[in-house]
Amino acid sequence: MRVTRGQIVSRGLANACPNCGQRTLFPPGAHFTLNHTCANCGMTLSRPDGFYLGPLVINYTLTVAGVIVPLILLFAFDVIGGKTAVALCGTGAVLVPLLLYRRAWGWWMMTYYYFLPHELPANAPGGRREATP
Repeated sequence: MRVTRGQIVSRGLANACPNCGQRTLFPPGAHFTLNHTCANCGMTLSRPDGFYLGPLVINYTLTVAGVIVPLILLFAFDVIGGKTAVALCGTGAVLVPLLLYRRAWGWWMMTYYYFLPHELPANAPGGRREATP
């Protein structure tokens, strides 16, 4: 069965495999380790080195736009002091990427396969079939 763009988005938001929809991007109990393949459908999840830049860019963007810039603005308008701004920026710069690591992978796979849905095994001619959830 073909995977639609709507399914890709919903699976990405749920941190699920973009091909079969099962929550198998990460092994149980391993927060920072991406599975090499989906345990359910066998789709290859780990790709060449450049593929890993997507989650990094997502984390960086969210950290800068959601933490660093607002704190700098608060400091610039004398809402918070300089030491407080630096401390909060440092804390946010460490915590936000750690907390969003898994989400960033789901969002990255969602973005990648949204624009290249033909690369999913379920959408390839003669490719593997999509597993039903």
